[in-house]
Amino acid sequence: MALFTDGPISELDDLVAQDSQLFDVAAGEGIDVTRKMALAQDELGLDLVTMLGRLSFVDQPFWLAPQPSLARVVVTAGLKFWHTYRSLELVYSDAYNNQFNDRYGAKRDQFHAMAKKACDKLSEIGIGVVSIPVARAATPLLAAIPGSLSDGTYYVTIAWVNDAGEEGASAVPGVITLASSGLQVQPEAPPQNAATWNVYVGDAPETMVLQNGAPIGAGHIWQQTASLTQTGQKPGSGQTPTYLKPTPRVIQRG
Repeated sequence: MALFTDGPISELDDLVAQDSQLFDVAAGEGIDVTRKMALAQDELGLDLVTMLGRLSFVDQPFWLAPQPSLARVVVTAGLKFWHTYRSLELVYSDAYNNQFNDRYGAKRDQFHAMAKKACDKLSEIGIGVVSIPVARAATPLLAAIPGSLSDGTYYVTIAWVNDAGEEGASAVPGVITLASSGLQVQPEAPPQNAATWNVYVGDAPETMVLQNGAPIGAGHIWQQTASLTQTGQKPGSGQTPTYLKPTPRVIQRG
C-alpha cells in the first residue's frame, strides 16, 4: 500500500466508480476534478494529524512510539474511500454553488454523509501506520548499453527497500526502446530509510517482473545485458501497516 505522502490517494476512476455522471457534471460546470482531489487530500491531511495526536500508539509504550507523521500513514481501503467521497463532495458543492441546483445539493449532501461514515469507520478500525516508512521511488534513469536484449520497447520500474526488508511503492515506469543493445537502470537519490532497491522490467507494464536476484545497494546501478527473467515477483503497491491506530471520532469539517 502506498503512503499518504506518496501522491494522490485516489484516481479519477475511483471517483467515476462512485458517480458515473462525474465527467459530465465537471465539464458542464467548469470544475477541475483533479484540483478538488488535491484539496480533499490536503484537508484529510490536516484531519489525520489531529486524529493521530489524540492518543498514544496502540499497544506501544508512549516513549517507544514514533511521533505521528503523515509520512508514516498507509493508504488503507478506509482512507481511500474517505478521500474519494470527500473529493466528490467538493465537486458537487462547487456545482451547487454555481447553479443552486437541488440535484447537485442532494449529491453534495449524499457524499458528505458517505465521507463522514468512512471517516468514522477509519477511526474505529484504525489508521494504518508503518514504523520505517519508505517513500515511493522516482522514475529511474534509463540508458542503452552494449548487450543482446531483443529489439523492442521495455518498461522499467524500481522500488526502494528498508533494512527490515519492506518494499515501498514502485515508481511510475520509465520506457525505452532498444536495438541491438542492453539496458542500464539508475535510480534517483534514495529516500530516507532506503537501504537497497529492486528493479522490475518487462515488454509491457503488466509483464514487468523482478530481475535482480538480491537487493541492489543504494548508489549502485543495474545493467541488463542478456535476456529478461519472464516470471516471478511483480511490482508491489507499497508497505502494509505495522499496526493500526484507532482514534476518537471527530466531526468532519464541511
